[in-house]
Amino acid sequence: MPAASTSRAPRAAAVEDLPPAYAAALDAFRRHLASERGLSGHTVAAYVNDVAGLLDHARRLGLDTLDAVDASALRSWLARQRSGGYARSTLARRSSAARVFFAFAVRRGLAATDPAGQLATPKTERRLPRVLTRAEAVAAVELPPGDEPVSVRDRAVLELLYATGIRVSELCGLDVDDVDADRRVVRVMGKGSKERSVPYGAPAAAALGAWLTHGRPALLAPGAGPALFLGQRGRRIDPRTVRRLVHGYLSEVGPDLGPHGLRHSAATHLLEGGADLRSVQELLGHATLATTQIYTHVSADRLKATYEQAHPRA
Repeated sequence: MPAASTSRAPRAAAVEDLPPAYAAALDAFRRHLASERGLSGHTVAAYVNDVAGLLDHARRLGLDTLDAVDASALRSWLARQRSGGYARSTLARRSSAARVFFAFAVRRGLAATDPAGQLATPKTERRLPRVLTRAEAVAAVELPPGDEPVSVRDRAVLELLYATGIRVSELCGLDVDDVDADRRVVRVMGKGSKERSVPYGAPAAAALGAWLTHGRPALLAPGAGPALFLGQRGRRIDPRTVRRLVHGYLSEVGPDLGPHGLRHSAATHLLEGGADLRSVQELLGHATLATTQIYTHVSADRLKATYEQAHPRA
C-alpha cells in the first residue's frame, strides 16, 4: 500500500452542497438501500458517503447531471484517491458503490447510461483471518469467574458467540423468545433482515440457562423489554460493551482478535471438525459461498504448517 499522503481526497459533500439532480438521486439511492434492500444503517451510510464523494468530484469537474458523468470521470475520481494514499480495499469498496449507484440510477430512469459498467475493480490483497486455537477458544469462554450476574452474563455471551459464530450486532439484537432451549437453537436476524436458525451445544446451553435463571433476573430493569442480554443498567446490552468484554477475555489467553476473531475461529474449527462449507455458510449468514470459502484457506494453511512440522520428509 502506498504511503499516506497529506493530499487526501476531500471528504464527501453534504447532500445540500450537491447540484439538485445529484442530491435528488442520492436521496433516492439512500431510501432504496434502506427500505428496499434492507441494509443496515452503517452499510447505507458507507454507500451514500462513497457516492456523495463521487458526485462531489463530478461537480468539481463541471458535470452537473448524471448523464454527463462518464467512465473517464469515474477513473479520475478513483485515481485521485489512489494518489491520496487510500488502501486498495477502500478503492475496491468505492468502485463497488459507484457500480451499485449507477445501476440503480439507470433502472429508475435517473440516468440514460451506466458509465460504471466499464469500471474495473481494484484488486485487493487476500488476507487470511487470524484465528484462535481450539485450546485458546475454550480457555477464553471459560474465563468469566464466579456467580455474579455480570460474570454469568459474560460467560453466556462468550459461549454463545463461539458456539454459533454470530455477529455482535446479531447477539445484541436477540430476545429471550429467540432462544429455543429444548432444540438448542437460537433465531437470529442477520444482515438484510434475513432470519436464520443457528444451533448451539451443551456448554452454551448451560451458560444460557444460568444467565436466564440467575443472572438476567438480577440485572433486569424497567425498559429492558424482551432483550436476552442486559448491560449493567439492566437494559439491552450495547455492542460496544460486548466488544470490550470479548477483547478483555481473549487478551488473557492468547491473541486479542476481538469478537470477529471469535467468529472466524468458530467457522474454522467447524470446517476442521468436518462441517461442509454450505452448512457453515448458512450458520454464519453469508450471502454467498465465496465469502465462506476463505475459511477453507485458513484450514488448509494450518494443515500445511502442521504437516511441515510433523512429517519427516516434509
